[in-house]
Amino acid sequence: MDTFLEDCSRAVLKGDRDAAVERARRTTAGEYDVMEAIEKGFSAGIRSAGELWEQGEYFLPELAFSAEVMKAAMEVLEPVLASSGAQGVDRRTVVIGTVKGDIHDIGKSLVSTMLSASGFNVIDLGADVPYQSFVDAAGKDGARLVCMSALLTTTMTGQKRVVELLDESGLRAGVRVLVGGAPTSPTWASQIGADAYASDAVDAVRVATRLMDE
Repeated sequence: MDTFLEDCSRAVLKGDRDAAVERARRTTAGEYDVMEAIEKGFSAGIRSAGELWEQGEYFLPELAFSAEVMKAAMEVLEPVLASSGAQGVDRRTVVIGTVKGDIHDIGKSLVSTMLSASGFNVIDLGADVPYQSFVDAAGKDGARLVCMSALLTTTMTGQKRVVELLDESGLRAGVRVLVGGAPTSPTWASQIGADAYASDAVDAVRVATRLMDE
């Protein structure tokens, strides 16, 4: 791999925000192809961080640092992507939030950051999100995927209600639904009519990518 690309990847992997932003700025200055820097540099770093986390060599804070660094680099690169028209390459829109009644935000935020770092256009609604807000956001922003988190057994039923509202609105045919959270499971996803379940942030990126490609 080119030394510059290796440096981009390493900055994300090591959680070095200053180094990642500096290389992103050099890229926007014309020193390197933007898409190559993203795909073979920064994205390679976040993929490696995810693999290390799955192998037990990285802890959750390290994965979160890498995701935040990747996000910071992408914020520098976004204007160039938009002006060049390259933004359409893989900026598939995702709506994400923690359902109404549930204020847990850490896990959802990590998933949001990981999705953004992996090339998705993420509309993060936050926590304690009214059911209809998921539907409204999906319709307004043309989302192809709605991701819902629930950390409590008392709030997980809200995921089912959102699926029902998507059906009632006529959007369901064009929108995939991904659920997650401690009390949820693949069985629960099937029961409520969701398309898939993700066990953690890394899995969410993998599943979201698969759903978008189907």
